Amino acid sequence: MSTKSSPRTSARPRLSSLNRRERAPDHRAAGSPAALQFRPIHTRRAFEEICERIREQLVLGVLKPGDKLPAERDLARQLGVSRNVLREALRSLEMAGVLRLQKGVKGGAFIREGDTSRMNDVMRDMLSLGTISVRELSEARVHVLDLVVRLACANARAADLEALEANVDRTELATREGRLLDRVECSREFYKLLAAATGNKVIAMIMDSVTEIHMRFVYAKVASSGVAMARLAEKRRQFLAALRERNVSSATRLMRTHLESVQRMLEQDPGAMSLHVALADIQPGIRR
Repeated sequence: MSTKSSPRTSARPRLSSLNRRERAPDHRAAGSPAALQFRPIHTRRAFEEICERIREQLVLGVLKPGDKLPAERDLARQLGVSRNVLREALRSLEMAGVLRLQKGVKGGAFIREGDTSRMNDVMRDMLSLGTISVRELSEARVHVLDLVVRLACANARAADLEALEANVDRTELATREGRLLDRVECSREFYKLLAAATGNKVIAMIMDSVTEIHMRFVYAKVASSGVAMARLAEKRRQFLAALRERNVSSATRLMRTHLESVQRMLEQDPGAMSLHVALADIQPGIRR
């Protein structure tokens, strides 16, 4: 009687990313230097696995901002992939803001510092795709600012308050000189400074992303009509006084009142809050 041939031994299943991370030593905790080394790739979508391996080295603390990856030839050999596949992975990480690719004799692939502004691009992309609406963005900004004001009242340092005071001074000067577009840029900076005063980088990133698009609406409105908020510097000083006193209710009320006034100004011209304006490439400068 013929017997069936025994089945071929199946390849050992690839460990999940989580298991690999659990088993790999964390050199940051150990405090000891570690040689940078990558395991070979065994997958049809090799470039994704390469990205995962490099991110894994970041998580473990082996790679840090400013570090340079091994030369392309050496890294491709370590990973067991072609240089073309490696380049695809490096370009993907560059687009994700993880790497900076530099050409020339001193070039290579370098780990970047975290770029919080990338969240702005994500927000614009979601608007382009229709995932979120301008109305939702405006509503979210109001609620996020409520939180920002409360945290700034609790956490703002003297340096934060001084920076905000200097910003209001620049706003007042731009108003007197009739530089209304520069004044819009002062407002953009004001919200960045206020978000930084919370002491929470995540909230600051969210605040920046929703404010960036909203300020485009304000810029477009002022540029097209020459109309701007009256008594802005005065209102800013009232708000700053409440912030200095750590008066949450007063600061929140003043900010809400201001946002409602800005919204009414924008709604007088529906075109000022169009998707086209939100996605336009506006990069105005400011004169100090």
